Amino acid sequence: MSGPILLILRILMALSLYAFLVGVLLILWQDMKRQSNLLTIRKVQPIKLVNLTEENDQSYQFSTSEVSLGRDSTSDCQLNDDTVSAKHAHLSYHHSNWWITDLGSKNGTYLNQDEVKEPHVLTSGDKLQCGQVVLLVSISDMNQ
Repeated sequence: MSGPILLILRILMALSLYAFLVGVLLILWQDMKRQSNLLTIRKVQPIKLVNLTEENDQSYQFSTSEVSLGRDSTSDCQLNDDTVSAKHAHLSYHHSNWWITDLGSKNGTYLNQDEVKEPHVLTSGDKLQCGQVVLLVSISDMNQ
């Protein structure tokens, strides 16, 4: 009689071990899901671009984490100038900063008169030049 009882105890012990492992994996999965939701909720600092080459100082305001600049009609910030490439530059918000990347434009992208050959961090007051178009960068502080 002790043989079948021992077998049942072993099976119960194995089942409880598997139940414990499933519980731990479920808790880890829920925690990862909660962390990813927190990351997606994190707010992007709004960025404003003021076109200094036009008489009326046209401005563009963005609060998304990705902004495309170019002459193309699908660009988020459409710059109607022949010196601007169709897909000229890309702004992205990550690591709590706005970054500018040139997309291989024909006439180049310049940040404060320095050519952008690799991604650079943008700050308020920077002057961004795409072809002959000059944009003044203004980044809103989330604490205000």
